[in-house]
Amino acid sequence: MTLSILTGATARADVQEELSREARMGGLGEETREREVRCIDISDFDRRKEEIAEQLWSASVDIGFFQVSHHGIPLEDIHAAFERAEAFFALPRDTKAQWPLARNAGWEHKAQIRPSTRTPDQKESYQVTRPRMGGLWPTEEELPGFRAATLAFERQCWEVGMRLLSCFAWKLGFDDAFFTRAHDPSVPAYQSTLRMLHYFAVDPALQDELGLWRAGAHTDFDCLTLLFQRAGQGGLQVLPGKEMEGRRWTPVDPAEGVITCNIGDMLTRWSDDVLPSNFHRVRNPLPHEYQGARYSLAFFCQANEDAVIEGPAGTHPPITAGEYLRQRISANFSNRY
Repeated sequence: MTLSILTGATARADVQEELSREARMGGLGEETREREVRCIDISDFDRRKEEIAEQLWSASVDIGFFQVSHHGIPLEDIHAAFERAEAFFALPRDTKAQWPLARNAGWEHKAQIRPSTRTPDQKESYQVTRPRMGGLWPTEEELPGFRAATLAFERQCWEVGMRLLSCFAWKLGFDDAFFTRAHDPSVPAYQSTLRMLHYFAVDPALQDELGLWRAGAHTDFDCLTLLFQRAGQGGLQVLPGKEMEGRRWTPVDPAEGVITCNIGDMLTRWSDDVLPSNFHRVRNPLPHEYQGARYSLAFFCQANEDAVIEGPAGTHPPITAGEYLRQRISANFSNRY
């Protein structure tokens, strides 16, 4: 018992260090296009898996971000998912307030305060975590077909995420299904999340508020993030951690049908820090850029609550994914976990 308590305390200290690092990442910095966020074709996946795995690993070790094409999710399904998100966020605020965020499921409005900015992100979001959705779905009268279609899209995202994670499992010396078992959607401990995001159109009165960000600088809490962006609605910027003191941010422009992916903190720990979970943010548009609303869709491959995160070399103390996520979300959402 003494050992498990010590390990838990050490794991908590480890997480606090990650939060402290994030808290130092405020400020504008500067923009550079010198880095390449590689786009990797994952077609014919089963036959080309080792080749794809090497490309994913190289891009991830280098910058922690990559994009994938020919991933198998039809473009019309992506468009339909964006249309559902728009329809959801167009509902009256009182209606959305029926489904408040709790344990990474439900709706929030300007509730996320990043340690890097200490101001609310200028957005709202609706999060779908399958086992936690009791009472959090719009009715058929409010949004016909929304629930079934959203769950179908969530499943498509999960399948792509598991294919990609199987490549990292192979490179880390785990069996191919290691991360698939750790993200099993059939059990109550499942906590992967589909997140619909609506960043607000810029209020001209707040244009010069430098402390406001659509999303302040942060790393993701999960193993792997899949992000869908809409053409013409940019703002995503990336900063490799090894260059964090330079504050030189690289934009990741939206591309039709392409999924932008990034390594999350869970996978960094599982890889004994070989795979970096790097900082990214969504800046407000510049005066000459599109000032309207920005929508994106993110799928977070978050290991099941009872999965134990421990790398082959034991660089970090073991911690369950449930406890790890609880600590990180509490620091970002004022204990809404």
